[in-house]
Amino acid sequence: MARGRAMIALVPTIPTDDELELIRQSGVALRAGKLSLSAGTGSYRVKNTMERVASALGIDRHEAHVTLTEITTTSHRGSSFRTEVAEVRSIGINSDRLSALEIMASTLRPGSTVEEVTEKLDAISARRPLYSGLLNALWSAIACAAFAFLNNGGPIECLAVFVGAGVGQYVRRALLTRGFNQFGVTMIAATAACLTYLGFVQALHALGSVGAHQAGYISAVLFLVPGFPLVTGSLDLAKLDFSAGLARLTYALMILSSAALAVWGVSVAAGLDPAVVAAPSLPFLVLIGLRLAASFLGVLGFALMFNSPWKMAIGAALVGMVANVVRIQLVEVGAAAQAGAAAAALIVGLLSAWVAPRLRVPRITIYVPAVVIMVPGATAYRSVFHLSNGDTTQALAFGVQAALVVIAISIGLAVGRMLTDATWAYER
Repeated sequence: MARGRAMIALVPTIPTDDELELIRQSGVALRAGKLSLSAGTGSYRVKNTMERVASALGIDRHEAHVTLTEITTTSHRGSSFRTEVAEVRSIGINSDRLSALEIMASTLRPGSTVEEVTEKLDAISARRPLYSGLLNALWSAIACAAFAFLNNGGPIECLAVFVGAGVGQYVRRALLTRGFNQFGVTMIAATAACLTYLGFVQALHALGSVGAHQAGYISAVLFLVPGFPLVTGSLDLAKLDFSAGLARLTYALMILSSAALAVWGVSVAAGLDPAVVAAPSLPFLVLIGLRLAASFLGVLGFALMFNSPWKMAIGAALVGMVANVVRIQLVEVGAAAQAGAAAAALIVGLLSAWVAPRLRVPRITIYVPAVVIMVPGATAYRSVFHLSNGDTTQALAFGVQAALVVIAISIGLAVGRMLTDATWAYER
């Protein structure tokens, strides 16, 4: 007896016009998020950008999960929804793009079409870097030379750091634009900066310069301090976005470790010790004036290195100049390093809330360069150096101090944001 078998034909469902439009709108919102994430901003800012674009396009509800390199979004309209996943492999910092995206998202009006938003995103994506590779290296050189003075380096150290950091950043950018692995590039750039610094100092010594002037070589690699990921990761944690925050902090730690291990290798090969240098003996007002100038130039250099327009960079430099000198003076009168950092970061947060709207730029493009100069990069490098040499006690001492300062900076910025932004002060 033959058995019959029931056959069920599956007929593909043809999307309606409304569903096809939702697909197009969801894709445009996701593209805005990818551009924002690739520019280095925090996950809360990526979500906010996508949400505003989605709202302007007519999407009822837009939800997103954002990590360091991935975005998962769901767009709802009526009973229909669209879920998409995207990956962003290029991790960098582009303040000019962040500002352009912020302006675009804030000026979109309800009823905007996919074509209108796509045209704006095309224009933002096509924007070339504001500065060439040589200029970008110059900004790094200026920032690190200012760092060298703030780390108690003398004129020779500052000059050597200027040369070393410039070479290191030029090598770094050249390799990154060719798609090389970031951690390998970091180690190569750190090695190039240290060797250039030491070569320059040895050349001066051979010409009759007094002393070896090798104490400032750590400042030559401070352009590699991952300030943006450290700050944005900490702020993501403050917004209870643990997946994004932990991913960013892990990435920052890996970049810092890559650079520090390269510095340690050069230190061992050359017989160097990254000892703390005593502060210069200068009249009080002269010292304050020089620290103000060095802080201004340091923040300005980092801001320009992050592809900030001049208006944005000068705004960040003025904010960072005031806050950093306050931090140094608090520490010198006996305050704990983390207490000074928290107070300075709070000042940065409050001043950024006043400066950024008047410049019509996102706050993050003001307060991140302003606090990067406070990140204890030299302390972190010293921790890895002593750890690699087996001196666990010294390594823990420097490591804990660096961690406490970074946490304090994050707390200061978060409190400043809560005091000036209702979306941070309350959970919606």
